[in-house]
Amino acid sequence: MGNRDTRVRGLAARAGGWSARHRWAAVGIWVLFVVLAMGIGSAAGTVEVKESDQLKGETHTAARIIEDAGIEEPASETVLVQSRDGSLKATDPAFRDAVAAVAEAVDATGEVTDITSPYDTGTIAKDGHSALVQFDMRGDSDTAGERVEPVLKAVEGVQKDHASLRIEEIGGASMMKTFDDAFGDDFKQAEYSAVPVALGILLIAFGALVAALVPVALAITAIMATMGLMGIVSHFQPMDDTAGSVMLLVGLAVGVDYCLFYLRREREERAAGRDPETALRIAAATSGRAVIVSGVTVCVAMAGMLFTGLATFEAMGLASLMVVAVAMIGSVTVLPALLSLLGERVEKGRIPFLRRRRTQGSGESRFWSAVLKGVLARPLVSVLVAAGALLAIAAPAIGMKTQNLTLDQEFGDSLPIVQTYNRVNEAFPGGSEPAEVIVKADDINAADVTAALEKFKEQAVSSGASRGPVEIKLHDAQNIAYVYVPLIGGSDLDKAGESLTTLRDEVRPATLGKVDGVEAPITGQVAGSQDFNDQLAGAVAPVFAFVVVFAFALMLLSFRSLTVAITSIVLNLLSVGAAYGILVAVFQHGWGASLVGAEGVGAIITWLPLFLFVILFGLSMDYHVFVVSRIREARLRGRTTNDAIKHGVVTTAGVVTSAAVIMVAVFAIFGTLSMQSMKQMGVGLAAAVLIDATIIRGVLLPAVMALLGERNWYLPKWLHWLPDLTHDESPEAIAPVTRDDEDERVGV
Repeated sequence: MGNRDTRVRGLAARAGGWSARHRWAAVGIWVLFVVLAMGIGSAAGTVEVKESDQLKGETHTAARIIEDAGIEEPASETVLVQSRDGSLKATDPAFRDAVAAVAEAVDATGEVTDITSPYDTGTIAKDGHSALVQFDMRGDSDTAGERVEPVLKAVEGVQKDHASLRIEEIGGASMMKTFDDAFGDDFKQAEYSAVPVALGILLIAFGALVAALVPVALAITAIMATMGLMGIVSHFQPMDDTAGSVMLLVGLAVGVDYCLFYLRREREERAAGRDPETALRIAAATSGRAVIVSGVTVCVAMAGMLFTGLATFEAMGLASLMVVAVAMIGSVTVLPALLSLLGERVEKGRIPFLRRRRTQGSGESRFWSAVLKGVLARPLVSVLVAAGALLAIAAPAIGMKTQNLTLDQEFGDSLPIVQTYNRVNEAFPGGSEPAEVIVKADDINAADVTAALEKFKEQAVSSGASRGPVEIKLHDAQNIAYVYVPLIGGSDLDKAGESLTTLRDEVRPATLGKVDGVEAPITGQVAGSQDFNDQLAGAVAPVFAFVVVFAFALMLLSFRSLTVAITSIVLNLLSVGAAYGILVAVFQHGWGASLVGAEGVGAIITWLPLFLFVILFGLSMDYHVFVVSRIREARLRGRTTNDAIKHGVVTTAGVVTSAAVIMVAVFAIFGTLSMQSMKQMGVGLAAAVLIDATIIRGVLLPAVMALLGERNWYLPKWLHWLPDLTHDESPEAIAPVTRDDEDERVGV
């Protein structure tokens, strides 16, 4: 395993060398790139994902029919009028007066249209104690939340005059306003606080303000450039707000990590007595290479989302891939130029009480040195204990249940509107989120179509899928009818899903399905959840296969070791499995949920498992590549396998710990948000990164490598034809070069 070539080789080393020699040009090109990307992206604008492209299946078909017809569906609102103590019925005069007062009050605002009385539509509960007044908001449904306040106040006024009744409003517009008021700034504050948190941790890690600012500045500029690129790319692959938020998270995490790896190695070499130029060369040839290997692997993992066929996932995958690529390029190009420009000034702004601690010792972690001593003394026991613990943590994942969270699952009972939602569902099962049948015909008023609609309406109730009332709303000009079917099961998505299946597989074929030329896709919240689950279930296998196979191939080519490639995949899968187990235990079963300010909601949000797999598999490679590269480098310099393992782990422990703490802190911020889905994402990511940086990299990896010994570097003869992409360098072999021979030894 000797180092056959002592010249600086490899893309990262060459890029670092060029940037160090042309530092102002490198910085200028980077600034120009960021400015141009933002300017062009802003000028081009961002194309948002259309509703018709969000999902496949019947939900997609229904959205396409509505979009092609040019129908702008208004935001619908409902007012629940309900006897508080059961003493009044809908037939009582006082109840009728309240219903009439509601209709009159909301109409007087001038903001509503199509007001319907429960006495005309039959929206009166079976027990007679509850009724629904329904109407639509005027104007664009997307902005209805901004205009609904006068209507809400009108309903509150009626409530004050009828104390014996409960009069409450719920609907798309009122929920939009309530959530914006309660949580509108929640997510933004989390995003804004992520940067100060990262900066604070870097200050502790480096003990100097300038050194801490460099990674944050580079990560922010990478995010800014990617925001511009997203606008350009959105004309080919539409984007959405979720993609932007995920891009920010991933960009901050990898951008800071990559700079951290590079900067820490450069400082370490200078502390060892090397001059700044040599230290920068070593950092470029070693940490720079690790950044490229890690970055390409993360990009491959993110590309897995493109195979889901779901527009939101495709947007998230592409946005994440771009920010990782930009951060990677910035780390191996402009970062060396900045470090060359700053020189010793990178140590400016020292934190006094951290200075003494940081300037002592060899850069090796005492804590991890002690841990490694025990791990390497008994590697088999360490593997059995650590792997057993992780498998035990992962065990609950076997019973994972995924679904789109209902309103009460997502927000609990913290908001009055959630309590209204539950009351409506209790009195009118499925009424707050009915199935919507979008019926398209050549002539919607034709006798056979009208008869089929009536039969559908009757059989929807007689089949047991709905208790009614089933409403039909005609759009004569477009030859389209909307059929609203409250599903039995209500907010219980499992039972409501059974009702939906009855509608789709039994009722529709026997009625609307017998009329030639009629399309009748069924959409709505329950249908959307089911279609999303079906689409996602079909995407899991190809996405998993793509990510695992390509990550394996990249590790094999980067380290020319079949063993390293296999162990990398196995350890990453173990880390992801443990994260799944924690998610299920906390959020599905509620074990220890109160410790993270959450509650057991009985399910994991549908999109999270696949999202976590892709993100974690990519981010885990950061640490893995960095640590294994350092171990291999030490082995190449002639150390024994155990000594190389100890050296690689303890010398990288500081930077891996700092990087992990930043990631855990940033992800944990999202775990503090009010929405359970965001809590699940934050806790899942934070727990996985913590496990990965401690148990996996600090115990399992060194223990497994110690057991394997020289077999760590095993490459079968029949694979020797693979290209050699290692380009490893022994720092001792890299000496300062003169300007005369620089171009020969460090090619551009």
